Amino acid sequence: MKYKFGYYDGICNTVQMAACPLLGANQVGYEPNCYARNIEVRSALIFQMATLIIDIIALFMTVIMIFHIRSKYTAVGRKEMVLFFYLYFLMTILDFITISGIIPISSVVYPYFVAGYLGLTSAMCWCLMLNGFIGFQWAEDGTAASLWTFRLSSLVIFGVMYFVSIATFNSLGAFTKAHPIGLFIVYFIFNPFCLLVYVVLQIILVVNTLDEYWPLGNICFALVFFIIGQVIQIFLSDKICEGIKHYVDGVFFGTICTLLAVMMVYKYWDSITKEDLEFSVGGNGNVWDVKEVLHEDDEFSPYADQAVNTVGHAGVSFANTGSVYGSQGYPQQQYQQQQYQQQQPQQPHYQQQAYPPY
Repeated sequence: MKYKFGYYDGICNTVQMAACPLLGANQVGYEPNCYARNIEVRSALIFQMATLIIDIIALFMTVIMIFHIRSKYTAVGRKEMVLFFYLYFLMTILDFITISGIIPISSVVYPYFVAGYLGLTSAMCWCLMLNGFIGFQWAEDGTAASLWTFRLSSLVIFGVMYFVSIATFNSLGAFTKAHPIGLFIVYFIFNPFCLLVYVVLQIILVVNTLDEYWPLGNICFALVFFIIGQVIQIFLSDKICEGIKHYVDGVFFGTICTLLAVMMVYKYWDSITKEDLEFSVGGNGNVWDVKEVLHEDDEFSPYADQAVNTVGHAGVSFANTGSVYGSQGYPQQQYQQQQYQQQQPQQPHYQQQAYPPY
């Protein structure tokens, strides 16, 4: 049987994974039967060049998504969701480093970078699962309790996976790289379980609370993209590699599908969160600020008849406020208005004296 529970040999013979060279009974580790071509840059070999391009695109797209999430100042779960994208950003950077050959496999620091990548992957899945509970108001979003729950629990998950990875790579205690059962359970069972819980929670949330079911399309697309990416990587990578003559392999398509899944998660979150314009904060100032007091009979003001009902002294509204002066403003303003009205009929006479005919 090619694939066995708790063993990486069948998977690593199919697809090139960062952890594969560090596992196995021998010192060489597992190697895939077929992998993408390498390129030489200044006497240095660069692996998975096509996948690295997708990683760079993923980094740019993640920055854009983080910017849009942070700009929705009143959206529910904004700070919690942006943490998920921070973790995905860091995970993509480590994926770029570990699969490219920038750090050689023989380097003493390579296992620690791989452990960091695996830890960030598990922390990211955990963080996404916690985001699924935000819509059920288990805690008020954006508060210190909610944010520190996300941060500390994600840090714990990262630490657990990091320890399991390092212990497995070095065969410490009950952990052995010949039979990495702990690493297998966390990566292939715990991570998908967290993602499945998130999807189920969002389906329940949309069906029970929203008037329309269109957001379900986004979350379903995210699930489909993720499943397709994993199937291509784990089961079809070597066949794709041989069919395309080593130009790309399953890692390339798996990275694309993961990026599309993350983008659909963002699209889903954006579709179920509405920003309240009244309380939003933008880069421009308040466009509704009253710059000056409008007089009731000012013929040059297009809204002169609304001036008294709109503003009072110093631009403060007195409409329906229960002020002792009603809608007429302060006595000083009434006196100024009376003086202005008395002078208005005499204005044409002053103009004739100021400009006598020649």
